[in-house]
Amino acid sequence: MTGMDVGPGLRDVITDALRYWEPRRLFYNVLLAAVVGAHFIAAWPTSVSSLTFDGLLALFLLAVLANVAYSTVYVADVFIQLSGFRANRAAWRRVLLVVGFAFAAILTHFFASGLWRTG
Repeated sequence: MTGMDVGPGLRDVITDALRYWEPRRLFYNVLLAAVVGAHFIAAWPTSVSSLTFDGLLALFLLAVLANVAYSTVYVADVFIQLSGFRANRAAWRRVLLVVGFAFAAILTHFFASGLWRTG
């Protein structure tokens, strides 16, 4: 050992990221469900016709893809923690959270508005 601070191990970094991001996944899913629900209600009664088996499968597929997209935050979080910016990770995480949630809500808005066009 040369006396240089090599920082946290990869296992510690990943564990730290999981502890931070996984509890927030619930809020992410609630936010996206609220966006979809608002569009469903706004398009009532037209939206009711989409309550088919295929329509529910499509919603399930989109929900899974949204959660895969959520998981990409780990790449940025681990990168930040392994960089010289680890000490500022709380601020970086807030930025990732706000930008990521806003981006996901906007994408969900456009997908949901396309599902239940009333015009």
